[in-house]
Order: sequence, then C-alpha cells, then structure tokens
Amino acid sequence: MRLVQTLRPVVEAAAPSAAGYCARLPIGQVLRSAENTARTILGSKLGRPIQNEEIAVKSIMIMSNPWQISRPRTRITNWERGVLIGKGSFASVYIGSDADGPFAAKGVSLGEHNYLPHLKNEIDILEGLDHENIIQCYGTQKDGKMLYIFLELASHGTLEQAYKKRRFTESQVSHYTRQILQGLEYLHSCNVVHGDLNCANILVTESGRIKLADFGLSKRMEDHSQYSLKHGQGSSYCMDPEDANRKRGGYGFPSDICSLGCTVLEMSTGKYPQCNDKEVISVELAIRRGKIIVPRNLPRNLRDFINQCLHPDPNQRPTAAELLAHPFVKESSFHADS
Repeated sequence: MRLVQTLRPVVEAAAPSAAGYCARLPIGQVLRSAENTARTILGSKLGRPIQNEEIAVKSIMIMSNPWQISRPRTRITNWERGVLIGKGSFASVYIGSDADGPFAAKGVSLGEHNYLPHLKNEIDILEGLDHENIIQCYGTQKDGKMLYIFLELASHGTLEQAYKKRRFTESQVSHYTRQILQGLEYLHSCNVVHGDLNCANILVTESGRIKLADFGLSKRMEDHSQYSLKHGQGSSYCMDPEDANRKRGGYGFPSDICSLGCTVLEMSTGKYPQCNDKEVISVELAIRRGKIIVPRNLPRNLRDFINQCLHPDPNQRPTAAELLAHPFVKESSFHADS
C-alpha cells in the first residue's frame, strides 16, 4: 500500500532524530504505529503517488522576492496523529498523515507557558516564508490541549546525523553551504534572523535538498539596522562574538553569518568548533577572541570562507549574497543526491 510504503523509509530515516529532534522510541515500535496509522486512512483516498508540495496551506506571499515559490497548496484539516517520533527542547514531534501523505506535526501543550511562546514564534515566522531551502509550513491547529504546526518531513534527518554517518567530501560541503546561503539570503531579505543556525537545525531531504528549520528562536529585525536585536539564545558552539559578549552591541544578520562559519567548519571536520587556546574555557570565549581552530589541512578556499564568516568584527563579515560569490561556493560542481 502506497502510504505504508511511503511512511516506512520516512520513519526509518526520521526516527533516530525526528527530523532534527532526539527520538526516544525503538524503530520497530515506530514503524508498527506508523503503519497502523497509515491503514486507518487507506482506501480510495490514494490513487496516485504522493506529492509533498501538494500538502500545504496558503502562505503569506512575499511578492517582491525573486525566491518565492508559487505552487498550489491545500490546508490540512482532516488528519491522523500517529506515533511520537521525537522530543526537542520544547516540543514533541509526531508523524501526521492525511489523504496526501505523511508530514511532521510539531506540538506543545497549551499548559506549557514557558515553551508555548517558542512554537508561536516559529508559526509566526514560518507562515510568512516560502523558499525551497526553508522548511515548509503546512498550517497549524489547536485541539484544546495542544497547539500544532504542520511541517514537511525531511526523510534524511539533519546535517549533523548525515556527517556522523559518513564524512562529507569538500564538494558536498560546498553544495550544502550554497543551499544554506540561498536560504539565509532569502531569510535576511525578509528581515528575519534565524538565531540558532547549526547542523542539528538544518535538514536534508531524500533528493539532497537543504532545509533551514527550527525557527523557535528566530526574530524579526526591529528596524532596517543589521544589529537591532539585544541578544539571542542559540547553541553555544555556534554563538557569535556580539552575542557571547553581552556588553557589545546587539546581534543581527552578521550573527547568522558567524554561525554559518561554525556550521561549515562542523560539516568539514565532523566535529563541533574547538578552540586553540588552553586559557579559553568556552567556545563562546574562543569565538569572541578569534581563537577557533580552522585546521590548516582544509582546502585554501574553504579555510578562507570559514575565516571570513568568523571575523570577530561583525562589520567585516560578508553578507549571504556576497558569500554566494565566494570561490568555495561558486565553483561547486557537486549535484548528486546526499
């Protein structure tokens, strides 16, 4: 049966991480529950291959953006909540299914007053975005006890999971970096700072498409300045100097660029960024002092790209648009699936 066949590889790939979250259930149990969910909605509903782009809600279109994706979308209304596939820092993630196939249903209890604002923020941010390198939002629902956001499933999990399974080649890192930059360029054009960019928050689809995800800590800029936000709460090992040092000015678009440098370094080495000073006791302090190790055995263009992103002075960091013209990204010839 088509939906069961579709769910099986998706759940097998997603279960270890819940597409960016740490799963707690055995894969066998996940598959049994997912298949049971699938069987309840089978019958005459599925007479054609599932197309992910068909299950979506009408988003707020940003008509002035050249990156806008215009395609038909239908609102998810009648759906079945399946197995819990993961739990993040503030949300639970379930397999959801409707007549058109599986998706991720990310939910928070309405009683979780400390965590609910993060999901509401993610909903607010994602409903205004539409780009091929941004995770798609298919709508939201409140059922009396839970608030859900419906998201596309990225069956190959996160970049962190991917490099832990198999070391990336230089061309793969370049290929992924270009897509991350395309997503960032679009995001910044929408006046949004991601605020928590790292390999664990970037998803990979079956075709090798990169999707920026986890927008719970994202912020809209208060004005047109690059540095209007006070401080963030992102992952410490990808934190920028202006965020690590609260006495300095606010953070903004250059903060995402610094986090990108840490992300590319992580993809290239298979490790979290590390410092090269015995007196530095934290990665935040290492970033602030410019003490992050960029291995000398990395290719020259790759090293230069990372060093430009990690420049201690945010005013000296290139924009996402400028980095798309960097030789490390521009000369990429990797086009195969991940």
